[in-house]
Amino acid sequence: MDMEDYELIESHKELKLVLEKDSQDEIAEAFENYPPATIIEILETYQLTDIVRFIKTPNIEIGAKVFSYLSLDTQYEIFKVLDKKFAADLFASMYSDVRADLYQEMSNEEQIDLIPYLDKKTREDIIVLSSYPPETAGGIMNTDFATILINMTCQQAIAKIRHDAPSQKMIYYIYVVNDDMEMLGIVTIKNLIMSHPKDIVRDIVNDHFVYAHVNEDRESVAMKIEKHDLVAIPVLNTRNQLVGIVSHEEAIDVIRAEHTEDMEKFMGISPSEQEDTYLKISTFKHFQRRVVWLVSLAAVGLISGLIIHKYQNVLEQLIILALYMPMMTATGGNTGSQAATLVIRSLALGDIDEKDWFHILFKEMKISFLLSFCVGGLIFIKVAFFTTMSLLPPNMTFSFIAFVISLAIGLQVISSALIGAGLPILVNRLGGDPAVAASPAITTTVDITGLLIYFAVASYALELSL
Repeated sequence: MDMEDYELIESHKELKLVLEKDSQDEIAEAFENYPPATIIEILETYQLTDIVRFIKTPNIEIGAKVFSYLSLDTQYEIFKVLDKKFAADLFASMYSDVRADLYQEMSNEEQIDLIPYLDKKTREDIIVLSSYPPETAGGIMNTDFATILINMTCQQAIAKIRHDAPSQKMIYYIYVVNDDMEMLGIVTIKNLIMSHPKDIVRDIVNDHFVYAHVNEDRESVAMKIEKHDLVAIPVLNTRNQLVGIVSHEEAIDVIRAEHTEDMEKFMGISPSEQEDTYLKISTFKHFQRRVVWLVSLAAVGLISGLIIHKYQNVLEQLIILALYMPMMTATGGNTGSQAATLVIRSLALGDIDEKDWFHILFKEMKISFLLSFCVGGLIFIKVAFFTTMSLLPPNMTFSFIAFVISLAIGLQVISSALIGAGLPILVNRLGGDPAVAASPAITTTVDITGLLIYFAVASYALELSL
């Protein structure tokens, strides 16, 4: 056990001791000093009633901070057992984006019951944030930001930030606006502190800034944050007014969610709106998400049986072909999946687009030629020198059949690479998600094309030997 793990265990023990003392003042102090992730790990080991007791600290803002880091399901369960007055106070002190998510989780009746207990500012904030579609910048933004006016002095600006900061989650960037809340630029805390108190904000503002539109896709916003290495990005409406910010934490959540969705599509699993873990999702729900793709591809895979049936006479004369069919299908599936993974990732990162299709396919063709030589060479050596127990037709040697099988599988590698690279580009060009044309779909497709190539080459070779 290294020192970091030891310190983590000790922190868990210390926090558990504080919680077991059941002193509200000590619990509030611990919640303020311990990292949120550590606190949540400990709280998740307690019953719901105990968690409710712990968050009822004398400092409502500390309790709200911890409450904000709990999972949405846990927040909702706790909300249902809280009295409305305390729930409203807790609600008002939560992070604005988390608060909006919890509000949307409630039923209409629960929302109506809560609204009268909220102050005007909180009420307006959740109604505005809840009105944006969840897939947009507005759906993931929060209103925990600090603003200053462009004509203020640095001293006035710092005083305003100090006044606003207790309710703000992020004050790394200070957003400079005019009286109509139109975004004019950004300054940092460092800029303000290092400037003379009587300097005007206009003289130190950075008016070259990256921003997002309120209706912009959330994945695009997350990519901007990642690309420009931002702590947060301002969100503007159509009138260039600052309406919120998206933090790097939200960007990480979006990237993780999009990655999960792509992985599910990549493996032929229907995306789920639920964010529960594997064990919490019911068996029937898992079945629903997986059955459509699996049955559909199995139906398409029946074509493979028809192909084998069509070339049954070839297979009867060359039994050795059956020995290398699994290798042929596996090699094709792996090659196609490799090409698809690289192309889908590059499309997601914006490194390529459908306009580059010719360059992509040409590059994959060159790569697959090299791969086919390696795989084909390996198979030729195996068949020609290490196969002795199969019967061959007259006038056909193991060297010749080795060449035929290695040629067929080499062609399968080339075709699989082109299919694996081409299908995602085609789907993207048609406006779909490239991840849909991924592993299961490509594997089934290359199995069919591989069998056609395999038996066509073998059939032609058989004709030449007669």
